[in-house]
Amino acid sequence: MTLMISKKYKDSLLSGIDIHIVGTDRLQNELLTSYLCWKTNNKCFVSKNINNIPKNHKIPRLVLWDCQKQDLEDMMIELKKYNILKKLNNHIVLFNVSSNMEFHKNFILKGVQGFFYEQDSLKNFIKGIQIVLSGRLWFSREVMSKYIFEETENEQPAKGIANKLTQRQVEILSMIAVGDTNQEISKKLYISPNTVKNHLYNIFKKINVSNRIQASLWAAINL
Repeated sequence: MTLMISKKYKDSLLSGIDIHIVGTDRLQNELLTSYLCWKTNNKCFVSKNINNIPKNHKIPRLVLWDCQKQDLEDMMIELKKYNILKKLNNHIVLFNVSSNMEFHKNFILKGVQGFFYEQDSLKNFIKGIQIVLSGRLWFSREVMSKYIFEETENEQPAKGIANKLTQRQVEILSMIAVGDTNQEISKKLYISPNTVKNHLYNIFKKINVSNRIQASLWAAINL
């Protein structure tokens, strides 16, 4: 990924979040850290390994994980360890992703919320980060179509679970399925963002999913 810092992209991202850049290319990642600190006014950190990131935190966190020169199977193992202790207010995305990368589905199932490819422009990178921080996902149509097709083929109806959801939970799950963010749900239902988060936590637990894309697919099949 080539960094070309320009005042053209001086738009602010969401504030109040720590940004952690993970990877072995220290020079690239320090440049990226400096750029994001300048652009967002947030605290930015560089780590060689995702499991070097402190686990105890109260501030929401964005983790940008560099795939370049990484073994994908090792990354899956590290991500599994990290997920055991991470809190809900984490956003994890991969960058420098190869266009022929395998394990797309496995990373999505582990809660990765976006992929940025080696050929992506800085403008696209910043736009994607904004999307992820707003509570949505950043995947190519090809990846999403393949993932949805495979999950639809393999998923079994769960009407018994659907009947255990409250009317409010069904309402929120339906809104997640059409791509509404937490903030949008909050405004439409006249409830606080924190209440939305609590509902999502309980919904995910009931339907046995760990992220929004899984919840969306579950809703499409079972509601």
